[in-house]
Amino acid sequence: MNLKILLSVLALAGGLAFPSYLSAQSSPVNFPAASPTCTIKQRVGMTDIEVVYSRPGVKDRTIFGGLVPYDQVWRTGANSATKITFSTPVKLEGNDIPAGTYSLFTIPGEDQWTVIINKEAKQWGAFAYNSNEDLVRFNVTPKTFDDTTVETFMIEFDKIRDDSALLLLMWDKTVVPIRVEVDVVARVQSQIEAAMAAPGKKSDGFYFQSAAFYYDHDLDSNKALAWVNAGLADNPRIAYEMLHLKAEILAKQGDKAGAIAAAKKSSELAIKSEGPGSSFVWMNQQLISSLQ
Repeated sequence: MNLKILLSVLALAGGLAFPSYLSAQSSPVNFPAASPTCTIKQRVGMTDIEVVYSRPGVKDRTIFGGLVPYDQVWRTGANSATKITFSTPVKLEGNDIPAGTYSLFTIPGEDQWTVIINKEAKQWGAFAYNSNEDLVRFNVTPKTFDDTTVETFMIEFDKIRDDSALLLLMWDKTVVPIRVEVDVVARVQSQIEAAMAAPGKKSDGFYFQSAAFYYDHDLDSNKALAWVNAGLADNPRIAYEMLHLKAEILAKQGDKAGAIAAAKKSSELAIKSEGPGSSFVWMNQQLISSLQ
């Protein structure tokens, strides 16, 4: 067997990358990585999430069911096992995950994937994977891209909200969505209540943010409306923003006339402040149309 064939066999045996003993050898040349390392950081609510992984390419190969076999544990990338860190406890597809750093393994299947959160965070590939170290396992349903192909394996966040997001694993024509949930409402609500109860004048910005948080999370709408009105009492620079929020709150409460009046006033002030192209003019028009 010649050297070229030997290296090819070793690369395949290593699961998309050369084995660690080869990569550790010293070399006079700094070669580019076949599967470069990527770090992605995302804040969801008040939780910081970091994913460190390597990104192999399709390179005209059959990926799932080929290079990455079905029904076998996969490192979810190349080189070292993918590492994921949560700064606070989270839920993944409803499963409780304490704050910490873990390995993210998967078992790809044609119709279903198994996602594995393993307590051993530092591993090369899946060669030393030990199921006894699994924190949780759960199943998710993969989806197929109809009109695009992801050439280089990608992990990304989408649909980011205060208390949730989707963690997406994407390669070739496959995307695997994993729902991430964080407990932000109870924590922020208690802080808002304590701050509102404290003596001293509150800024219009704080009134606005507090009211918006209550509106967005379907909390006490009467409190949200009172805070908006308190903020508007000082004729703030952001009055048109606060009036738009007031219109949304009133609309949710069923006060159509009050909502329309607030939306019209918001548009009037937005035009004065930002001109007729202000996005608040459009948003108020949409709100008014939905109420008529």
